[in-house]
Amino acid sequence: MKTQAAYQIRRSPRAKRARIIVTADKIEVVAPLRMPEKQIKLFMQEKQLWVENAKNQVAEHAANITSFAPKSYQQGAMIPYQANQYPLLIELTKSSQLRIEFNQENFTLYIAKPLYSTLSAAELSEKVRELVITWMFQAAREQAIKSLDHYAPLYQLKPRSITIKAVKSRWGSCGIHNDINLNWLLILAPAEVYEYVVIHELCHIQQRNHSAAFWALVAQHCPDYKQRRAWLKQQGASLMLGL
Repeated sequence: MKTQAAYQIRRSPRAKRARIIVTADKIEVVAPLRMPEKQIKLFMQEKQLWVENAKNQVAEHAANITSFAPKSYQQGAMIPYQANQYPLLIELTKSSQLRIEFNQENFTLYIAKPLYSTLSAAELSEKVRELVITWMFQAAREQAIKSLDHYAPLYQLKPRSITIKAVKSRWGSCGIHNDINLNWLLILAPAEVYEYVVIHELCHIQQRNHSAAFWALVAQHCPDYKQRRAWLKQQGASLMLGL
């Protein structure tokens, strides 16, 4: 008999029964708040074969996923941003400050010539990657705030806080105190797709489940939400590979 795979438990006030989420890096059980751990353990034992099959399917699917990110962050590398690709330009400066800027046509890395000359190609690529990710986090926050400022007042769906996070299996969440969390990788998707996720989480302030009433509320804000949601389903795995 095979050893049961390790799994994480996530309690959810919206969960009415246990369900399993299998991703490339973890197995998660989403369980009701009051479901005993003993019952969860029994549930996982019963679903062991299903979990193994799901893991194999995820692995097979992952092998065929194409990343949006460049293989290396060098001069001319194409950087994804809001469903487009922009070239990376490297400019040598006298300033010791390492920074990256975006001008709607390209990303430009400004780097001091002495530092540039001492870095290997791999070291430079990693430094640029880190700078790009930092820039993307900030852009993701600005985009989220823009959407919240527009949609939150319409039906008085006001979150307590907004946080941009690095997560591997979720695009967004709305906590019991109306704290909204969003995946920074959404900034790589089309702006309207990111907007849909913001609307989706805002609507959970009023509707804590995925009932017909919830989707009707989403549709009021975003009539074409099904098309935006479909993009995430089709391209989400590539997006989750990150930068």
